[in-house]
Amino acid sequence: MLKFICYPKCTTCQKAQAWLNEKGIKYETRNIKEDKPTYDELKAWYEASGLDIKRFFNTSGLLYKSLDLKNKLPGMTIEEKLKLLSSDGMLVKRPIVIGDGVVLLGFKEKEWIDTI
Repeated sequence: MLKFICYPKCTTCQKAQAWLNEKGIKYETRNIKEDKPTYDELKAWYEASGLDIKRFFNTSGLLYKSLDLKNKLPGMTIEEKLKLLSSDGMLVKRPIVIGDGVVLLGFKEKEWIDTI
């Protein structure tokens, strides 16, 4: 079963959840703010995804901006970035869908159709 990691107040997460429901795809939901991803989870997802670690950051979020991460991230190691991501779920791009060989960040319908 897919894991759907989201922030319930996020409109993109709401659209993604509606899409999953329309397609009849079974998933379990996890609130990223109440149950933030751990360092080990993020490391596993990052490694499985093949994506740049920067894609895991919610670059439009208030916390990202207030911490000036646009300027700080380039000088950080992968480990430092993963530790930072695991410190607060609101730093993490959402929604995240995790499944067998699947790690999707954000909601892009075409990507989801091709992958799920």
